[in-house]
Amino acid sequence: MRNFMKSISGLLTFWHPHADKLRPVSLLFARVVVGRVFLLSGLAKWSGFFKFDATSYDLFRYEFFCPEEVRKGALRLCAAALNDYPEDGNTMTFIIDRLANIAGLTEVIFGATLILGLYSRLSALVLLGMTLFIQFFVFPDAATWWGSHVWWFIALFVVVAHGPGRFSLDKVLKVET
Repeated sequence: MRNFMKSISGLLTFWHPHADKLRPVSLLFARVVVGRVFLLSGLAKWSGFFKFDATSYDLFRYEFFCPEEVRKGALRLCAAALNDYPEDGNTMTFIIDRLANIAGLTEVIFGATLILGLYSRLSALVLLGMTLFIQFFVFPDAATWWGSHVWWFIALFVVVAHGPGRFSLDKVLKVET
């Protein structure tokens, strides 16, 4: 046991002086990994330049805000008795469709800027807010939190707390400190 502890101590002694050299790389990975998730999700909502994919409206209307299987605690925007939107529910579907547009734009813009490291803290904060909205209002369950959302949250929180790192446009352009 003593030799094992000595080996661990030696490893930590070796590692400590090199740990700061990996910080910029770890921040780059955090930005790229989570930024890619949002960018790809946003791009999937579009079928061309400023041409929103109509199937994304159905995703928002019927999977997120009016699912057949009710998710406890989720925001439900349709008529519960109909499990659909009423005939005169054009206002609600219009609002949900605009939410879909905003989500698609937000994911593309802030996913890309996060990957590039441009306005990184702002981008991470916006995507952090989006992650929490999805968690609390769309899929408010522990399985979703521990499945993916917590990892997005951690990566985004690290960028907010520590900045974009050396390998970013923020550093090159001196946009953020």
